[in-house]
Amino acid sequence: MDYIRFTLLFFVIHTITYYIAGVINYQFSKRLYGGRDQLYKSFLRNMSDPKEALGVNKKIIPVQVVRAILMSVVLYPVIGFVGDLSFEMRFLFMGGLMFVYADFCSAIPFSNTLEGVIYMKPEFVKPKVFWTIQMEAIIYSIIFGLGGSWLLF
Repeated sequence: MDYIRFTLLFFVIHTITYYIAGVINYQFSKRLYGGRDQLYKSFLRNMSDPKEALGVNKKIIPVQVVRAILMSVVLYPVIGFVGDLSFEMRFLFMGGLMFVYADFCSAIPFSNTLEGVIYMKPEFVKPKVFWTIQMEAIIYSIIFGLGGSWLLF
């Protein structure tokens, strides 16, 4: 039962944090995700197109449920160990895990990952784009680290 509770709380923390970080960062990154001059127009949906945005909105919660389940299940073997750490160490672990493994060091090439720096064309990883996207990951990691450290253990 503790595992189910952990996964449910993980989902709530992840989803709320995902929305908060996304809403904050979208204010600075709109041109990357939508409009006529959308940087990612060749491979991302145009969020300024109501039909495409609706399609994204229909999928976002089910996908976050799957993500939360998978991300939380991977942590099952270390729940006890992490739970025994101080709040500060839990924050560093959870926030660092989300930032390093789920984002910056992800094996997926994107504008804010190490793989992206290697494989993407320069216009996708120039410093302004890199840091615009990276800020969302940093915001998410800090908020998730705080929420996860406080509520999951």
